[in-house]
Amino acid sequence: MRSEDIAKLAGVSRSTVSRVINNYPNVPEETRIKVLKVIEQHQYEPNSFARALAGKKTDTIGLFAISMNEKENATRIYQNSYFAPFIDAVVDISNSRGCYVLIHTVYAPGDFLKVKQAFLQKRIDGGIIVGTQKDIDIVKEMVSLEAPLVLIDYDISEIMAEHLDKNHLAIVNSKDYEGTTEAIEYLIALGHRDIGIIQGSMSTYSGRERFAAYSDTLGRHGLAVNERFILPGEFLKERAYAEVVKLLDSGEPLPTAIFSSNDDMAISAIEALAERGISVPEQMSVIGFDDVQLAARIHPKLTSVRLPIFEMSKAAVDKVMELCDSRQPTFSTFSFPARLIERDSCARPFVDRTQDDELA
Repeated sequence: MRSEDIAKLAGVSRSTVSRVINNYPNVPEETRIKVLKVIEQHQYEPNSFARALAGKKTDTIGLFAISMNEKENATRIYQNSYFAPFIDAVVDISNSRGCYVLIHTVYAPGDFLKVKQAFLQKRIDGGIIVGTQKDIDIVKEMVSLEAPLVLIDYDISEIMAEHLDKNHLAIVNSKDYEGTTEAIEYLIALGHRDIGIIQGSMSTYSGRERFAAYSDTLGRHGLAVNERFILPGEFLKERAYAEVVKLLDSGEPLPTAIFSSNDDMAISAIEALAERGISVPEQMSVIGFDDVQLAARIHPKLTSVRLPIFEMSKAAVDKVMELCDSRQPTFSTFSFPARLIERDSCARPFVDRTQDDELA
């Protein structure tokens, strides 16, 4: 049903229907009630694209999930333990605010055209980008569209260096550095000195922060970073598994503990260790990051740094909706704590426990 049909049924002009839909004050109350009654009876929904062309809000935000390291697979984002919870949380929170969500996935630089078109075609009022790669030029291009934008997991210093803080923009991060520091300190307190890391993607802010915290914490304790124990996992399960197998088959001394930059890679590491007959945590300790649902269900239950996904998602939705209503450009940042959740995948180093038994 079109707006002109509503006008005929209500016995008013099409412009009056438009004024009622857009809540203009210059409509007699009796006329407003008559039009709204017809709209309710016929379940009329105004065309969002037409509303956008008229300069009205679409009550729709865009959610753009970026993962340029994943292999071709139509469902890869939705099976990803990092992206899937963000998508669920953003959709649920937005719907509870009376807002729709347009979801796009970005697997290659060319896919950013979809993000740009969503803004240019005014299909969305604002956008949330999660998983942003280190590409300030793309961010600059998005910001140049002068549409409200929230970035999840992005380096604030890059924004400031490019003077992009004069726009409708917000950054939402987790305190990955502090969370990783807590994890490494925990391993050191257990007696571990040879600690390896499975790196995330170093093109992401979170990947760089987690590695920096690992390196800095070892340095503060006078412990050297062993290059052989740095495994490039790229946040991918298959890559992490292959790198751990390579380390185990090298014939060289192994670390007594591994910090993994996400849980997916930690679980792959535990699988590789089990296949080589190395038990966790008796012979090697493993810590993950994110605290995905599976972390508490595997054996042994995975010690992990909990990523505050719901809090970050809520802040992103609330902020992008606030930016959509703001006439003046504003810039803000949010950072939520990431804390260690202790479970069963860590213990004192295997050698230390053997020495204790001998002394006893």
